[in-house]
Amino acid sequence: MSSRTSTRAVARPHTAAWRGSAPILAASVLWGSTGTTASLAPAGTSAAAIGSAGLALGGLLLYGTGRGNRLRPNASERWLLLAGALAVAGYPVTFYPAVARTGVAVATVIALGSAPVFAGLLAWLTGRGAPTTRWCLATLMAVIGCAVLVVGPQLGAASTTIDPLGVVLALCGGLTYAVYSLIGGTLIARGHASNSVMGTMFGLASVLALPVVLACGPAWLLTPRGAAVALHLALFTTFLAYRLFGYGLRHTTVETATALTLAEPAVAALLGVTVVGERLPLLSWSGMAVLALGLALLTRPARVRD
Repeated sequence: MSSRTSTRAVARPHTAAWRGSAPILAASVLWGSTGTTASLAPAGTSAAAIGSAGLALGGLLLYGTGRGNRLRPNASERWLLLAGALAVAGYPVTFYPAVARTGVAVATVIALGSAPVFAGLLAWLTGRGAPTTRWCLATLMAVIGCAVLVVGPQLGAASTTIDPLGVVLALCGGLTYAVYSLIGGTLIARGHASNSVMGTMFGLASVLALPVVLACGPAWLLTPRGAAVALHLALFTTFLAYRLFGYGLRHTTVETATALTLAEPAVAALLGVTVVGERLPLLSWSGMAVLALGLALLTRPARVRD
């Protein structure tokens, strides 16, 4: 084989790997702004209402823009779409209350750290095969780095009691994220357009999330600050982020995709330093380095023999 042919053979998996990982990492950057944005909502606004409002509007946008490639699911796929929509709607009503009960640090570590584990277990239980050794190692590094990064600033503070219900809610948030990622990835792998799959799931979820917004009181949405927060969550952290995430699912596995989203807390921490003016201890920066190594291992393409 000529050197020219050999170079192309090696370059293809690298390009294919980044076609999946790059959009998912970009989505993680957008999701990393969620906490900073939600903190700007009017005082007293329900955490579940903030997340559900962004989902309700963003889900409608995803559905409206995904109708170009009409989804024609069979009977079993309709049930999958319904289950995926329930999981999507379940995320804001589990994760955001978990943040309110346990704090951002603990809820973020539990939810984001458990999501790739749940994804790996669900993929194995549904016959997709056991996770690879490299995925296990990279995910372990990413989870440890994420935990050290987020919990680092809390170590010097006074100890607080962790709410068991908050921990359970955070685990439920990680499970819902893994479920709708797995369902979305399954439908996309069957040949359905990613925009249509995400649009249908999130369109159904927006209908399910609307009662939560109404029950918690929508008056905050009528204020300039509340409207700006809801629009940012809808346009960037829901609509654009999940368009990118759906595209990434077409080119990578669900287990890798959920592990890559562990980049989200790193982005949130950097925004806290650069925008809010927070300071990170050396331990957190060390955790960020370990997290980066884990993500780099996940995005590294498998070797192709000549």
